[in-house]
Amino acid sequence: MIDIHTFYFNPYRECTYIVTETDSNRCLIIDAGPFGDKEEQRLSDYIRQHELTPVALLITHAHPDHICGQEFIERTYNIHAIVFPADGPLTIEGWQTPITVLRTPGHKEDCVCYYFADEAILFSGDTLFQESIGRTDLPGGDMQTLLHSLESLKQLPDNTCVYPGHGYPTTIAHEKQYNPYL
Repeated sequence: MIDIHTFYFNPYRECTYIVTETDSNRCLIIDAGPFGDKEEQRLSDYIRQHELTPVALLITHAHPDHICGQEFIERTYNIHAIVFPADGPLTIEGWQTPITVLRTPGHKEDCVCYYFADEAILFSGDTLFQESIGRTDLPGGDMQTLLHSLESLKQLPDNTCVYPGHGYPTTIAHEKQYNPYL
């Protein structure tokens, strides 16, 4: 089992997630959005107060709002970011819960999602939002490629809870019904 805590950071309200295995104090940090001393302090206070040990920083893509706190996190917790790994299982030393990396280019060429199949949870970065998708008008974006990536996400079980890079959680079932891009 995992527990998820969401922080909304920086002027873009980027979602940085702390994912904790409930039977231990190990956690992952998904995306590195803290910008400035106050946001860095909020993140470190949470980790300290809950006596967590970060074992990895997972990055969904390299837009500034998702990596602006990367150096702080790496330095503070003596971990290195796992950036844009290949499709397939992801092995992290000290982490038990299975994770699958899904390459989902389109918003940017380096986008990935992290899928926790046993938990029916997807961290979608800026590939899929509640009733929307990531924009494709920035460098590295391509609408046709993103639509192809979304086709692969539609194959996930309907009960999969989606934690996006901005906004609020949703499910694959909800997105199939209400997202015009799915």
